[in-house]
Amino acid sequence: MGEEFVAILDFGSQYAQLIARRVREQHVYCEILPCDIPADRLARREPRGIILSGGPASVYEPRAPRADEGIFRLGVPVLGLCYGMQLGCDVLGGRVTPAPSREYGRTSLSVVEDDPLFEGLPRDMIVWMSHGDQVQTVSGDFQVLARTENCPLAAVRKGLFYGLQFHPEVAHTPLGSRILGNFLRVCGTSGSWRMGDYVERAVRDIRAIVGGKGVVCGLSGGIDSSVVAALLHRAIGPQLTSIFVDNGVLRQGEAEGVQETFRRVMGLNLVFVDARERFLARLAGVSDPEEKRKRIGHEFIEVFKESAKGLREVEFLAQGTLYPDVIESRSPTGGPSAKIKSHHNVGGLPAELGFKLVEPLRFLFKDEVREIARELGLPDEIVKRQPFPGPGLAVRVIGEVTEKRLAVLRQADAIVQAEVAAAGADRTLWQWFAVLLPVQTVGVMGDERTYENVVAVRAVESTDGMTADWARLPYEVLERVSSRIINEVKGVNRVVYDVSSKPPATIEWE
Repeated sequence: MGEEFVAILDFGSQYAQLIARRVREQHVYCEILPCDIPADRLARREPRGIILSGGPASVYEPRAPRADEGIFRLGVPVLGLCYGMQLGCDVLGGRVTPAPSREYGRTSLSVVEDDPLFEGLPRDMIVWMSHGDQVQTVSGDFQVLARTENCPLAAVRKGLFYGLQFHPEVAHTPLGSRILGNFLRVCGTSGSWRMGDYVERAVRDIRAIVGGKGVVCGLSGGIDSSVVAALLHRAIGPQLTSIFVDNGVLRQGEAEGVQETFRRVMGLNLVFVDARERFLARLAGVSDPEEKRKRIGHEFIEVFKESAKGLREVEFLAQGTLYPDVIESRSPTGGPSAKIKSHHNVGGLPAELGFKLVEPLRFLFKDEVREIARELGLPDEIVKRQPFPGPGLAVRVIGEVTEKRLAVLRQADAIVQAEVAAAGADRTLWQWFAVLLPVQTVGVMGDERTYENVVAVRAVESTDGMTADWARLPYEVLERVSSRIINEVKGVNRVVYDVSSKPPATIEWE
C-alpha cells in the first residue's frame, strides 16, 4: 500500500476530505494528516505525492498554519490548492497579498503553458474560485501555467511544486477530477488500490487495537453502525456485543425492524435496551440543538456502561462516526478547521468516557461506506437505507422534544417516506424527511379557524453528505404529501418545502 500513498495536509478547509475522495475515486490510497506533521515523520510513510489543502487563514498572518518546509525537499510532487498554493509560493519565492477583488464562484480559466498537469484538457475551462488573497508575484524560476481575468497567477509550477488558486476537488470545477488525476500520474501512482484493501486494513487494525478485549457497538440500524458491526464481527467475532438502544426518538416502526434485521440477517449478538423514558426525561425542557446533542451523547454512554456490566472484559466502544460528523464538530487532525455543529458521538461525548473508542470509518464518506457494505455482503435493505442522524428525531423536532410533538412528527415523516417511495423518487435522493417547526399558523378547516403546527419537508440530492442540493420533487408528489399530512396528522394545518442547499444550510435543521 505504501507505493500508492498520497498525503493530504489539512490547513483547515471544510472540504479537505473532498480532496481525499477525489483521489480515492482514482484508486490511489490517501490520508488526511495534520498540516504541521514533521517532514521526517512523513517521509517514513514514503508518500508518492503531497497535497496541501485550502484553509481560511492568510499566510502573512502571525498565527497562520504552516507546514514543515522540509516537505518541499522530500523529492516528491507537491500540489498546493488555494491556501496551499499561497503557502507553497510563500516558502519557495513568491509574495501573497490581499486580492484586488475577491474572487468567488465559477470563473473562466485560461491555460497558457503546456504541462502534464493540464494534459488532455482544453485551454479554456470553468473552475471554482474562493479566495480573498492571491499570489501577487513569484520569482523567475516559477512557470505560470494558467490565469483568470482577476488572477494572473491562477496556476504555477516550480520544479516538483504545483500551485492552483482554484479548487479542483469540488464538483463546480467540472474537469477538476481530471486535473487531480494528472497530478497523480505526475506522482507515478499506479491506481491499483480498491475499497476491498480498506476492509482488509480495517480488520487488521481492529484486531491490533482490541486484542483479546471485549467491544460494545452502538447499533442504530443505519448503514454506518451496521458496517462497523460487520467489520468488528469479521475481525473479532464473539468478542463483540452489539447494543441497540430505543432512545425514544426513532422513526415509526424502527425499533422492531432493526432487531429483526440484525438478528435474522447478520446473526449478531444483539442486546436490546428500552431507554425511551430516560432519554425523554433528559431532553425535557431543552430547546438548544447543541445541548440536545450533548445530552443524548452523555445518555448513550451511560446506557452503554450499564449494558456492558457483566460482559467479558469490555474496554472498547465502537461507533459509526464518519468524516462529515468529525469535520463539522472539530478538525479530525488537530488542524484549524472551523466547528459547524457538534455531533452526538463526537463533540457530544463526555470527557470521562469510560471506554476506549474504535471508529474504523472515521475518515470515510457515506458513499465509501456503502461500497464497504457491499464488500461485506450486507443486504440491500441496509446498503440503501437513507442516512439518519444519531440524535434521531430530537434534531427534527425544532425546539423542545416531547412525546406529543414526536408523535406528530412520526406520523408526518411516515407519510413523506411512503409517498416519495411510491413515486419512485427515492432512487435519486440522499435523504428525505419531515421536520416539526416550533411555529403555529392560522388556518381554516371545516369552516372553523385553526391555529396549529407547521411541518417542513426536506429532500436533498448528494453523493457524500458534505454538499447537497435540494431535490426538485414533482409537484404532484409534494401535493400528495401536503394533503395527507394536513388531513391525517392531527395538529398540523400547514406544510412547507425546504429549498435550501448545503452550503449555506446543513441537511438537518439542527
